[in-house]
Order: sequence, then C-alpha cells, then structure tokens
Amino acid sequence: MLGSGKAAAVRERLGALTSDVRLPGRYQLVQSLKAAAAAALAWALTGWWLAAPMALMAPWAAVALVQGTVYRSLRSAVELIAMMASGTLLAAGAAAVTGNTMTAMLIALPLTVLLGNWLPVGEQGLYAPTTALFVLAYGTYSLSAVGHRLLETVVGAVVGIAVNAIVLPPVHSLHVRTLACALPRECSRLLRELSEGLVEEYDEERAERWHRAAGELPRALSDLRAARGWSTESFRFNPGHRMRRSTPSPSERWDVVWAQVGNQLLSITLTLWETASARRALPRPPGPFLEDLSTVLAAASEVCAADETAMEQGPDDACLEERAGHLTGARRALAEAKRHLRGPGPDAGASLGSLVAGCQALLDDLTPGEDGSAVPASGARTGRI
Repeated sequence: MLGSGKAAAVRERLGALTSDVRLPGRYQLVQSLKAAAAAALAWALTGWWLAAPMALMAPWAAVALVQGTVYRSLRSAVELIAMMASGTLLAAGAAAVTGNTMTAMLIALPLTVLLGNWLPVGEQGLYAPTTALFVLAYGTYSLSAVGHRLLETVVGAVVGIAVNAIVLPPVHSLHVRTLACALPRECSRLLRELSEGLVEEYDEERAERWHRAAGELPRALSDLRAARGWSTESFRFNPGHRMRRSTPSPSERWDVVWAQVGNQLLSITLTLWETASARRALPRPPGPFLEDLSTVLAAASEVCAADETAMEQGPDDACLEERAGHLTGARRALAEAKRHLRGPGPDAGASLGSLVAGCQALLDDLTPGEDGSAVPASGARTGRI
C-alpha cells in the first residue's frame, strides 16, 4: 500500500524543477566546475593581466553568473552589474563626503540594502550592500579606483556568461522527459495498489492513504510544467545548444491527459475512502462489484504501464497493440461492473454509480483521440542536460 513514506518518496522523485539545487546531480557537478573555471579565468584576466587593485570583483561576478540557463545568465548580468555599480558608487560617494569609513558605512549600507530590496532584481539585490562593504573595507575611493571596480565587474560578467554559453551549455530537455515518464508510472502503481486492495477487506485508513497518494499527482504535473519552462528557457540565447543532444519531449497535450487521469483517480479514491468511513452514510460496495472493479483498475494499470514504456522506448506496433488489448479488457470488465447498478438501494447505488462514472471517465481519458494524444510520440531515447 502507498504509506506516508512511499508518498514522500514519490514527491522526492517528482520534485519540482524550480531551483538549480533540485536539478540532477550530474548537472550540479558540471555547473560547479564551470563556475570554478570561470572564477579562475576572471581572476587571471583582472589580477594578473590587468593588475587590478581589487581583482576579486571579477571572479565574484563570474561565479554568480554561471546560471541554470544562458538566458538567466544574461538577465542576471544586467541586474548584477547594476547592483554592484550602485554599491560601488554609493560607497565611494559616502566615503568621499564624510572622509570616515564608519560614517560612510552608516550612510551607504541602508541605502544599498533598500535599493536591493526595492528594485525587482531578486537575489541580485544582495550584491549592492556587499559590494559597498568591500569598497569601504579596501579604502580606495578615487575616480580611478571606482573605474577599476566597474571594469572588474564587467570582465567577470562577460567571463561567466561566456563559460556558461560555450562550455557544455545547460539544456534541460532530459528532465522534462524524466518527469513525463514518471506520471504514467505513478498512476500505474496506484491503480495496481487499488486493484489489489479492493479484493481484500480495505479499511478507512488504507483508503485514506490511497486518496493521499492520488493527491500527489497534481504536484507532479506542476513539477512537469515547471520543467517545461526551464527546458524552453534553456534554448533562449544559447549559441551552444546545437552542440549537445537534446531529448525529445511529449507535447503539452500529454500533460492535459495525465491531469485528467489524476482527477479521476482523486474522485475514485475519495469515493472508496467515504465508503470505508464509519462517519459516512455510503455503504461499502458489494464484493462481486469490487471484484469487477478490481479487474477494471488492473487493466487500466497495464495501460498506464504501456504508456510509460512507449515514452521511454518509443511506441512500436507491439506496444500499441498490447495497450489496446488492455484497454479493451478494461472496458469489458467495466461493462460487467455496470450490471451491479440494477437493484441496490439508493445509498448503495450512489457509491456504485460514482465509482462506475469515475472508471468510465478514466478509460475515456486513456483512450487515444484522433490526434493520438493519449499515446506518446516516438522519439530518440538519448539526451543530455
């Protein structure tokens, strides 16, 4: 059964792609090495070649601009340069007016912190006050020194963007495909758990766990949509993406299909939970009906498993034929289950009708449309991030 630990594991596997630290480990390693290389190159240019008096500004900017996408590096560069320039100018101006480092800090830091929080620059706002601190700590406020600070920042930004765009430029299409494959796999797993549990004497606690597990599926869809956003962004202004193999991803219609399937599973598991609850008036469905329903859900589980296989390996005739056979078997079993609708009292009929309607909608959602939307399109299996 899908216990809380298993549900947590599902959430972890389907974690949203909303920040760099949640991307795959290989990506983290590559980006970390690129950031280190960019910092070293920026230091060599400013510290050795230009002999800049505060060369650390360049590697600092370079590290910050090795972002998850080239587009994000470019956007962040504008924000970072603006913040570091503001911090430099405010700190130098405050020091020149007051002639005292402590007094200059009392003037410059509130202004730079407010500026970083007020402007829509996100995490880059932190660079305004920290740059001001560095400038005041070094104690050089001349026009030449200010010019060097700005030059070092620009050099570091250019190096960071160039390294990110040229050296293994980040392309996130593989993660989209991974999350897309996870949807039918988790639906298949839950349907199999339901099928096995219905022929046993399931209780309220078990039915509640089923419903909670079904509630994880919308989160997985949200993660997939976020991953699609990253994948699309990773191709923008990325001159090196053609040098890397990208992984074909299913169309957005795939997301719609599995959103509908997830909604039906929520409805089915909610009805089962209510029929198992002592606080509800809905009686538990009779055993023969549950046996037929179990057959329906088992066949639907195989349909979802076939979709996962087709997504991973590309659909072939054997896979599609097997999928169609399971779908036909599910409809046949559902027709048998509908026979139990005749005769029960209104309370029992309400629960049976709800379960039958949910299963009917589930099979309809799993049935390919004229555009084949319920079946993934074929494509290469290989890809990189």
